[in-house]
Amino acid sequence: MLYLRIALQLFVALGVLNVWLLRADKPSAYRGGNARNLREEFPAYGLPAWSMYLVGAIKILLAVALIAGIWFPLLVRPAAIGMGLMMLGAVAMHVKIKDPLQKSLPAAGVALLCALIVLLGRV
Repeated sequence: MLYLRIALQLFVALGVLNVWLLRADKPSAYRGGNARNLREEFPAYGLPAWSMYLVGAIKILLAVALIAGIWFPLLVRPAAIGMGLMMLGAVAMHVKIKDPLQKSLPAAGVALLCALIVLLGRV
């Protein structure tokens, strides 16, 4: 179970880092509204521009904590819970602006993986 949890931690963390550090300025079928990049996505949700930086910093910090949790297991549970909550917030934003269901599937999937990480930590 430990190796499965570590694999999930890496999958979630590297996926989030990919979105926020490598693909932030690139289009995606999963962006909110008609946004073509992260900078356009937050106003599409009705959020102020500065919120992108706050959300990004939190998600990057949590992703790094999930990776560091491989060596420091006490970080895993709070990082997974925090990331799961952030992803539920992303789903809520998609619902708020009435995006098609498929746009919120990646965030919902990552939230479920975070719940699984938490559950595997208890086994």
